[in-house]
Amino acid sequence: MHELAITEQIAKIANEHGEKNKATQITDLYLVIGELSTVIDDSVQFYWDLITENTLCEGAKLHFKRIPAVFRCRDCNKEYNLDQGELTPCPHCQSSSMDILQGKEFHLDSINII
Repeated sequence: MHELAITEQIAKIANEHGEKNKATQITDLYLVIGELSTVIDDSVQFYWDLITENTLCEGAKLHFKRIPAVFRCRDCNKEYNLDQGELTPCPHCQSSSMDILQGKEFHLDSINII
């Protein structure tokens, strides 16, 4: 359900940007979403279509770019990715102590307007 609030915020930002730049229409929005994010693309798209009716964003296409999760082992200092979507110990030393370097992102990268 948090996708509704997220989508409302994206629409607000896009509409404000469009109005500020005297746009007649917003055509595309590019979203970056980390693999560890709980944001579901289809839910965002569903809410987007509902909440953007009669706004500059109506009909705008959402583009989703997924960023893979990358970890750094705190014990051996090596970087690694998720193994088939599963959180596993470090493949180099089997430690479970890690830092997340990327994969939690969620942001609006760019907007196309006309």
